[in-house]
Amino acid sequence: MSAHNSHASHAPDDHGHDGHHSANEPHSTFSGYMTGFVLSIILTSIPFWLVMAKVISDRPTAVLVLGGFAVVQIVVHMVYFLHMNGKVEGGWTLLSTIFTVVFVAIAIAGTLWVMFHMNSNMMPSHTDMPGMESSTAPAETPKAAP
Repeated sequence: MSAHNSHASHAPDDHGHDGHHSANEPHSTFSGYMTGFVLSIILTSIPFWLVMAKVISDRPTAVLVLGGFAVVQIVVHMVYFLHMNGKVEGGWTLLSTIFTVVFVAIAIAGTLWVMFHMNSNMMPSHTDMPGMESSTAPAETPKAAP
């Protein structure tokens, strides 16, 4: 076994760590966690207030604003709690996350696009089907021969 993989080969440093942390790894601090926690509370409280006070009456605008707050909160969680940045693991963690986000966005957009076009192009309406001119008219009963 190489000295790099052996825990016994590392002498404790002045801070009580066992010395196996590299300079590229993030170091969590209480102030970092508290900053993330406070930002998370703010980014949850504002959308909650917007919805409960009915500040935005236009539904599409409300969806975009709330979605924006959700994206910002995801970034806050990734930075402050998951410690993802361009320096950790040579940037591969951030790069794989970006790839995943792009892939999921393409999959969701493609699915919605296909479903919308299937609904508008392939589903016949009642007026297009023969014999279905009025869905509220009672069915005619055949008359018996006299």
